Amino acid sequence: MINWLQMEGRQPSATKREGIIKVMSKRIWIVIVVVGVLAGVGFYLIRLRPAAARSLNVWEWLRHPQDHPDWAIQAGTLCGQAPFVMPTDGFIGYLWDDSFKLGHRHQGIDIFAGSGVDETPVEAAYAGYLTRLPEWKSSVIVRIPQDPLQPDRQIWVYYTHMADQAGNSFISTEFPPGTTETYIEEGTLLGFQGNFSGDPNNPVGVHLHFSIVKDDGQGKFLNELDIRNTLDPSPYLGLPLNATNYDGSIITCKESAQN
Repeated sequence: MINWLQMEGRQPSATKREGIIKVMSKRIWIVIVVVGVLAGVGFYLIRLRPAAARSLNVWEWLRHPQDHPDWAIQAGTLCGQAPFVMPTDGFIGYLWDDSFKLGHRHQGIDIFAGSGVDETPVEAAYAGYLTRLPEWKSSVIVRIPQDPLQPDRQIWVYYTHMADQAGNSFISTEFPPGTTETYIEEGTLLGFQGNFSGDPNNPVGVHLHFSIVKDDGQGKFLNELDIRNTLDPSPYLGLPLNATNYDGSIITCKESAQN
């Protein structure tokens, strides 16, 4: 390190000392910022890595579902003592709190049928009151007045991607746009899996996105796009669906019953 006090054989002036201090302070702040950025990148790489591994499994499933029949869980399956049944046939590819890009946190789970669009039925996981907003092409939401795991609160269950890439809906004709508070039983046909993303030029793989949404306390559902407004679906489906606790295994139902 440069000995500034001995440089040129004399003490630096007050002006030079201030300049030296400013230079050193600036360097220290640069180091702090760089370390912070590297730490942040490292954190997100750690978060993104499990989702990347799951993407390989999803890709393998979409290409060769017939080679992995044990990866799929059937619609209507009740896992253990869970209150919800599986809402559709398929492989659970992405989990709650997965990260696909920096700053993103997945608000539900994605269940991939391994089939084409408009082929695999989507059924109600639990009884409740169905709403489909007038502008919704691929989505419905079901109000459950009493959360089966916490009866003093109301929750909502959201189902989406039930349309093709152009937005042609696969939702059951029983629930046209504008449907409000229609009572449905567990197992009611809601529609069929699709690949609608909102962008016709960028369809998603055929799947159902399923999430559990909090109530706003005034009888309405919160914005599902924010993970803080959703609940971990693990205890509702009796499966390890929280990406934070994921152990890398294929998610299957160990103790199941078919409703």
